[in-house]
Amino acid sequence: MTGDGGSGAASVDPQQLWLNPSQSRRGRRPAFSREAITAAAVALADAEGLEAVTMRRVAAQVGAGVMSLYSYASDKETLLELMVDHVSGELPTSGALTGDWRADLKAIAHLQRVNMLRHPWLPAALSTRRSLGPNTLAFLEHALAALRPTGLDGAAKLEVFAQLTAFVAGHVGHEIMQAAATQSPDRVAAEARYLATVAADGRHPELAEALSAPVRALTPEATFTRFLNRLIDGLGTD
Repeated sequence: MTGDGGSGAASVDPQQLWLNPSQSRRGRRPAFSREAITAAAVALADAEGLEAVTMRRVAAQVGAGVMSLYSYASDKETLLELMVDHVSGELPTSGALTGDWRADLKAIAHLQRVNMLRHPWLPAALSTRRSLGPNTLAFLEHALAALRPTGLDGAAKLEVFAQLTAFVAGHVGHEIMQAAATQSPDRVAAEARYLATVAADGRHPELAEALSAPVRALTPEATFTRFLNRLIDGLGTD
């Protein structure tokens, strides 16, 4: 989100945001709940993208005056923090772990992918450092429990989870762009003709060999699973 008074994620005080929310409110007693404001912002982002989310648009969604929203979120970056944690609450955290940390980590990644596809703005929102709200912390706790059998220390476990989340966000962001690109068949066909021409010019033998290989399953789910397996199966525990 840009403009509209946003001051950057670094300005958000997680202590005040998550543990002392009532102290951040100013003015008259709020007429709406923070949950309702956040849900309206999420619905707007889901429908129209992150750029559509402004304090004015969210206020209109809930039938409030724009200034009254500042009782719940001091600026748009704070609102975005609330939105990220809100959708993190959709991630299940009570499922039994198998004890096979690689299998459990892959299951966690698939849950993240589904959540990000449901909220296509989420990968971009995660591209800057975010504070850990209660829902995010619950999912992190679940992931750390999945990593317990590895014997890794705490810092390494946090690194693995951060790496996994970054991979899923990056892949889903690319997946969304690819889906948009395939809506133009002419462009897809033109790119295929171009690569075929380049591969046949004799100056790109490695590309020619790669393109001549049998085509693998190209469904988004299959592609994600293949890349995810490479990532997690290659993780060590030293």
